[in-house]
Amino acid sequence: MLEHSRAGEARGSPAAVGKFIGLGDPGPCRATHSGPARSTLPPDPPCCPAGCRAGAASAQHCSAPGPSRPWPVCPGCCTGASPPQAQTDKMAGFPPCLQQQLVGWAQMPPGRRAVAGDERNLECGAFIRRAGLACLSRLNQLEEAADAAHTFFMANPEHMEMQQDIENYKTMTGKVHLVDREAKAHMENYSTGVKHYDQEEYALAIESLERALRGYYTADVECRVMCEGPQRFEEYEYLEYKADLYEAIADHYMQILVCQHECVRELATRPGRLSPIENYLPLHYDYLQFAYYRVGEYVKALECAKSYLLFHPDDEAVLENADYYNSLLEETMDPETIKPREEAAKFLRRHKLESDLLQMGATGLGFVYTEPVTTCSSSLPLQVPSGVNSELADGPALSLGKKPAPKMDREVREGGSLLYSDVQFIYNSQQLNGTQRVLLDNVISEEECQELRRVANGIMLAGDGYRGKSSPHTPNEKFEGATVLKALKFGYEGRVPLKSARLFYDVSEKARRIVESYFRLNSTLYFSYTHMVCRTALPGQQEKRNDLSHPIHADNCLLDPEASECWKEPPAYTFRDYSALLYMNTDFEGGEFIFTEMDAKTVTASIKPKCGRMISFSSGGENPHGVKAVTKGQRCAVALWFTLDPLYRELERIQADEVIATLDQERLGASDLNINPKDEL
Repeated sequence: MLEHSRAGEARGSPAAVGKFIGLGDPGPCRATHSGPARSTLPPDPPCCPAGCRAGAASAQHCSAPGPSRPWPVCPGCCTGASPPQAQTDKMAGFPPCLQQQLVGWAQMPPGRRAVAGDERNLECGAFIRRAGLACLSRLNQLEEAADAAHTFFMANPEHMEMQQDIENYKTMTGKVHLVDREAKAHMENYSTGVKHYDQEEYALAIESLERALRGYYTADVECRVMCEGPQRFEEYEYLEYKADLYEAIADHYMQILVCQHECVRELATRPGRLSPIENYLPLHYDYLQFAYYRVGEYVKALECAKSYLLFHPDDEAVLENADYYNSLLEETMDPETIKPREEAAKFLRRHKLESDLLQMGATGLGFVYTEPVTTCSSSLPLQVPSGVNSELADGPALSLGKKPAPKMDREVREGGSLLYSDVQFIYNSQQLNGTQRVLLDNVISEEECQELRRVANGIMLAGDGYRGKSSPHTPNEKFEGATVLKALKFGYEGRVPLKSARLFYDVSEKARRIVESYFRLNSTLYFSYTHMVCRTALPGQQEKRNDLSHPIHADNCLLDPEASECWKEPPAYTFRDYSALLYMNTDFEGGEFIFTEMDAKTVTASIKPKCGRMISFSSGGENPHGVKAVTKGQRCAVALWFTLDPLYRELERIQADEVIATLDQERLGASDLNINPKDEL
């Protein structure tokens, strides 16, 4: 940790730290803002005397602990028995006031956590963000504060303000590697093993993956134990619950069984996520069968291949691998004596029996149960490569498949017609080092760019399209926006030239047609959202900027750089299929559009905006992207998102289509379509 001066308002002093991360000087009991209010943060909890029960009314000054000043106990804490030792160890790094806030969550059975997970996680995360960071910063425990911030961010990767706070903590402490306090040990080992595997460090991959397997089965036992005990009702459901003794007993044990059966989902889900990792447990054996083969341990390779086949008995690729391992061992031993791992066989046997019991219970007791299919999902297997060394010269011609690649929802095609003769092709996916990407120039002319800029200056409002936040992604820039329907309304009212408002509509339709044609889509591409946006560098806030104008993200899933995953779940716009950005100017500094790898760090392509240039790409996790800081001037563009699902068509676009149809009818002097544009608007 870096040395900090203790005098006055030095950089590392508690008060200075609070101001540096945007929390202001906390004062004796409450943290206050020195800057704009953050609407996402709850009111600050007051402090109460150490040892007092949760919710004690008397407030005391928060101070650093000492012989006569134990840690303060914060109000509103969850009460109850102590959590299990494993959970206590995870929280040991936090002061008691934070630990008590997390006790209730740690005590909840996994089934209940799955129901209340999202809301509760945000609640505890918000507490850590405000009270925790303020308290830790005030006590000059900056490394602990950094870890707390990192923990929250791992569960909420879309939280841009927390990302900025983490960068500030890194600057103050010099700490690069932060600790996720809620990380699941078996998942951390799994991720480490996969990274070693990708780097062809097979011995290290085996060590980590075996440790991950042991951790998984231990966590499974702990998860199932947590399901034992009383099952709670949701709110006032108990008032409507009427059952005799035997029904109540059966109901109780069915709830326990459901909770235990759901552990397979719990153990495959990262903290803060809703969806489990597909095919999580079998993938351990899939990676191991190939890794053991590469280090020459054919017995263990066959053992792991047979273990994988317990979950996927019809997987042709792994069946071929197992046959090949058999051929390598035939001269020295009987391959039939090698059995699948016992823990895998027991796990799957128990899981199937539980599933049968639940289906029977659902039929007999009249409730609906959906099987959590997370262990038997399909995946791309890891196969033995041909020609790796001389020993494989006579082996089967199998191809190497490393880490399973994300599947595209549609056939990957591109290179279709650009439809307009003046549009200039610049780069395709291969030249942009990615998948489903295209860069075009001259989509609109210089005159059209200037006219759109004039429209923008007349209709844009700060925070439009960003839920009213004028600086949604960075406090160093102001964001302004407007939609097509708003432009047409202003044009109809005479506040901007109607011709210019119509240009916004026509340009967006031109972009949609180009994207639909170039990517050779077999179905209609609909507008999901259309937005003209300008971002302006704020004077006096551009020195030593290390943030992005728009952090790295994907358009239809939640990017998780640590796991190299993109979770297609809310609050992401999961229905979006293609994206496009049409630039309107070049008279600014910074603001380059960038593509990255899934790690959100490795830049694969950088594009300098200019008038008439358009970048388009598929919206999934295959195309993480962001925008570098705009350090001078104003950068304007038309942002377009498209969907192949007509259910998610942009409602404002439908209204805009009707307005345009009406205006066209009026212009032609026809009165067949009797629509008053003012009524439509």
